Amino acid sequence: MTQTNRDAPAASAYERAGVSIDAGHRAVSLMKDAVARTHTPAVLGGLGGFGGLFSASAFAGLADPVLVASTDGVGTKTKVAVRLGQPGGLGADIVNHCVNDILVQGARPLFFLDYVAMGRLDPEAVAAVVTGAAGACKALGVALLGGETAEMPGVYVDGELDIVGTIVGVVDRPALVDGSRIEAGDAVIALPSAGLHTNGFSLARLALDGLDWHEERADLDGQTLAALLPVPHRAYVAAHDALKDAGVDVRGMAHITGGGLIDNPPRVFPPGVGMTIDTASWTVPPLFRLIVREAQVDRAEAFRALNMGVGFLFIVPAAEADAALSALRGAGEQPWVIGEMVAGEGVTLGGIDGAGADGGTG
Repeated sequence: MTQTNRDAPAASAYERAGVSIDAGHRAVSLMKDAVARTHTPAVLGGLGGFGGLFSASAFAGLADPVLVASTDGVGTKTKVAVRLGQPGGLGADIVNHCVNDILVQGARPLFFLDYVAMGRLDPEAVAAVVTGAAGACKALGVALLGGETAEMPGVYVDGELDIVGTIVGVVDRPALVDGSRIEAGDAVIALPSAGLHTNGFSLARLALDGLDWHEERADLDGQTLAALLPVPHRAYVAAHDALKDAGVDVRGMAHITGGGLIDNPPRVFPPGVGMTIDTASWTVPPLFRLIVREAQVDRAEAFRALNMGVGFLFIVPAAEADAALSALRGAGEQPWVIGEMVAGEGVTLGGIDGAGADGGTG
């Protein structure tokens, strides 16, 4: 044994078990300034308390405030982020995903909490994730109120990570959007996704693992998989605000996540009402067509496993569709009428036997 080794401090028992308390403290020190920048006057106290405090003064002006909460994760998009060395985008992914989920009920997000776990803690990677979450929170006026960083040797594979987020928002009960007023004949307006968002990555990895992710591909319009796969989940709060400001009657909304266009919209349908979707009304982005082709996915399954380029739906009276489209375009969106509500149940995909999933349109 060298002199240097004899003089080196012995690792603590906890470190020998695989957990470094000091690494956890370093992660907090790296992220704390970004977290603090999300705090509004409604946040009471700073980082490090046993519980986050948020003032109910945020409910001022609401006749009957209703809290709306949601917890979700980003699935195996974490493996894409680790492979590319880009964990920071996962923070924006989880914030925007959760915010969109409660937006469906008309809720305005108030505060967010995160959970990041690894088998062996990498303070820089954890800080990148939380800093990304803080940036997304700040952009939306959401306080990052607290969270948990866990080091769990033997549970998570070294080098991999997991992230979960919880959002809490509020809506005035008279403004709650629960889909109960949706009627046959209502128009369905779609907004595009930015990519896969946070769903379908197990299928994507099955399809794409063997390809060169850094190759500029003609079938991706000259882009690379490394550039397209980690693109963060979009938030649709500003689009909803534009409709609200324009006085459009939003009767229902759907966030297109796991389950795609098949399973998500019916979650807000009243009994006896279904939806028809015209799959020829938009062009499926090249990334989705590549996944479908490489994984040999049936077209119907593709529209259930992937968002196919559709991120969010608004259901409005047919007479207000033009006003809704105009308001959304004025907010910088690229909306289109994707379908309509009909008597029946579930979602019917029109043109599913055409070129939609693996061709040029639909």
